[in-house]
Amino acid sequence: MLDTTMKNQLKAYLEKLTKPVELIATLDDGAKSAEIKELLGEIAELSEKVTFRIDNSLPVRKPSFLITNPGSTTGPRFAGSPLGHEFTSLVLALLQTGGHPSKETQALLDQIRQLDDDLHFETYYSLSCHNCPDVVQALNLMAILNPRISHTAIDGGVFQNEIQDRNVMGVPAVFLNGKEFGQGRMSLTEIVSKVDVNADKRAADELNKRDAYDVLIIGSGPAGAAAAIYSARKGIRTALLGERFGGQVLDTVDIENYISVPKTEGAKLAGALKAHVSEYAIDVIDSQSASKLVPASVEGGLHAIETASGALLKSRSIIIATGARWRNMNVPGEDQYRTRGVTYCPHCDGPLYKGKRVAVIGGGNSGVEAAIDLAGIVEHVTLLEFAPAMKADAVLQQKVRSLENVDIILNAQTLEVKGDGSKLTSLEYKDRVNETVHQLDVAGIFVQIGLLPNTTWLDGTVERNQMGEILIDAKCETNIKGVFAAGDCTTVPYKQIIIASGEGAKASLSAFDYLIRTQPVG
Repeated sequence: MLDTTMKNQLKAYLEKLTKPVELIATLDDGAKSAEIKELLGEIAELSEKVTFRIDNSLPVRKPSFLITNPGSTTGPRFAGSPLGHEFTSLVLALLQTGGHPSKETQALLDQIRQLDDDLHFETYYSLSCHNCPDVVQALNLMAILNPRISHTAIDGGVFQNEIQDRNVMGVPAVFLNGKEFGQGRMSLTEIVSKVDVNADKRAADELNKRDAYDVLIIGSGPAGAAAAIYSARKGIRTALLGERFGGQVLDTVDIENYISVPKTEGAKLAGALKAHVSEYAIDVIDSQSASKLVPASVEGGLHAIETASGALLKSRSIIIATGARWRNMNVPGEDQYRTRGVTYCPHCDGPLYKGKRVAVIGGGNSGVEAAIDLAGIVEHVTLLEFAPAMKADAVLQQKVRSLENVDIILNAQTLEVKGDGSKLTSLEYKDRVNETVHQLDVAGIFVQIGLLPNTTWLDGTVERNQMGEILIDAKCETNIKGVFAAGDCTTVPYKQIIIASGEGAKASLSAFDYLIRTQPVG
């Protein structure tokens, strides 16, 4: 099951256990049960602190196993295989159950321990999903810290009947006490805030007590992280506010064009950004979003940012680095069937459509790459491109045209997403040449048509173009003195991670230049 290298690495990790761990498996006669039995047996052999036993009398899914401490019946449970991307989740669950401390803040850990409701979470994942581990690991930790919280991570490939019964069309899909809770990547802070009804008010009260900053950066992706590091190195009071650290990088799988790093993954790069930021005296305000910019009334005065939680933060200068999000089709039915057939991540959700017919919307690099990826999983892919020609690189076009189970339709305008009320069944499109309308029967639609800047909260303040991008000059300055912007939310061409990082550094240097040349007011 585990090769020698993996066993040696896991054995070294298990030496960090400070208290015993018990693995309790509930199995059947299937091949997956045999695989899990072998895996858990090998793990138990690597540490004297880990024991393994089988109890097939438990009223739980088969195959599954609980990670707990001897004498306890609480803790995280895996139903199915915790391999692929989820092997890291398994290792972390073992370590944290065995007493190895989490790297989360003490305040957040205490908040989890103090939750006083019975919360029973279930998460459906796929082994190829790069977004799933963050959610699984967050909920596992909650189940370890609080006995009133349970979590079962369910391999959708093993429990296909549940996927069908619950109409799960995208992963990670989280259910709480039997009802839909959320879909897609979520941080631990986001999850806790969602179940702790008083969290927003406490967060706002705490933020309102903070003194004004020299520079306040909105957005914690590559541009925001770079700006924060450059500002902190100048020795000025710096804060970084964002909804999720890493931003859209978290939704990126392979990264091969970040100079000096031949190849990495989005989640790894986001983790490296966070680790780098933590080396400096930066006030990181996580899982918070800006809702309004209130510019200073006089040059040199304090700008203010209102947050969605109701807080008001003030700063002598502001750097906006809120990035961008996937563009929607904006057609009838899209919102209704989002996560029920309409999805935006072929890597995460592709395995859920094994043996089915799907569509990809968009003929750029991301759309063609999605079609190529999906062709190896699904029965058939239809790629629809609005323009008369695809925009993808020639080598990608050559590859996709060579695939027998991929059709390409050009001049195709998507008109409507249709379904049976619970899941998507087809899409309607118009041939822009002859105006004829066609229906395409598909189980899934993967939308890959570009990005929109996250700037709607700036209405009435900084100037933006018709695409919503913030207008900036060569020094990343906006039309408002002391307010700068960087990265994908701006007019800077070529939306690339390395460009966003450089723009963040430039914006920080410009903000510092503004601060030293401007007399503070107020």
